[in-house]
Amino acid sequence: MRHHFKNLKVWQVGMEIVILVYKLTSKFPKEEKFSLVSQINRSAVSVPSNIAEGSGRGTDKDFGHFLEIALGSLYELETQLILSNNLEFIEGDDFENIGGKVSELERMIIGLIKSLKSKI
Repeated sequence: MRHHFKNLKVWQVGMEIVILVYKLTSKFPKEEKFSLVSQINRSAVSVPSNIAEGSGRGTDKDFGHFLEIALGSLYELETQLILSNNLEFIEGDDFENIGGKVSELERMIIGLIKSLKSKI
């Protein structure tokens, strides 16, 4: 079953996170541009991109597979954000804000994966 990704709340929240991430990483030290900033931005973009790609697949099983990939990218992003906070590249309030969004999206993706698996 195909799902139109733009209508999916998980994709919408993923896109919100990408925008927040790009705003945050624009404030990072310039020497991090090609290392941590690049890695964080790629991880963030990967999440809604995999949701979108999976939504266009023909089966719920395929969609679930891409949601698993998106979840992995989200865990990677969370790790990189924790590191950035520990390095004091992200201020406390900004870290709490994006961390809350990431946790929310994790729960949403896990719930959607479980829902799809129950249909298979």
